[in-house]
Amino acid sequence: MLENGIRPVDVIAGEQLAALERLHELFQEHQIEYWLFGGWAVDFHAGGVTRAHADLDIAVWKKDQDRIATLLTAESWIHAPEPDEDGYTGYVRDAVRLEVAFLARAETGEVFTPLREGQGRWADGAFQNDVAELQGVQARIINLSALKAEKSESRADPVVATKDRLDSEVLSRLESGA
Repeated sequence: MLENGIRPVDVIAGEQLAALERLHELFQEHQIEYWLFGGWAVDFHAGGVTRAHADLDIAVWKKDQDRIATLLTAESWIHAPEPDEDGYTGYVRDAVRLEVAFLARAETGEVFTPLREGQGRWADGAFQNDVAELQGVQARIINLSALKAEKSESRADPVVATKDRLDSEVLSRLESGA
């Protein structure tokens, strides 16, 4: 920790990657499908940490929600829902926050997040079998085209919009080979 009480970004990233490594092992062991999305998915596609992250974002099938809650509790994760959450929930362990989005499949085959009022759509083909490695940690990740679509959505929250803009710039460089 620095003198001002702020923890270095590389320490936080290391803790988040260690937590993701254990989640990957746990979900593989219990045959639970999951997909990393958000900023960490950008980093896994880019092959390096591109910015600081507040949390880990994963998507899982809603049918596995109770099993996942049991497994996470056994691994010392504490359920930490936000007051306005809808279609997802949060957990914390030590300094790491985990956001878990839930998925369902429509009769048409489309994947969505069930919301109190409607459905949160995901890009077609987002949830394949893509696995990437970053600093020795493996993770299942949403595919690149779906991630680009996610990061290009308009956001009302200026902080989220800024992170998405930075992530979109990284993804554009990947596409151009820069």
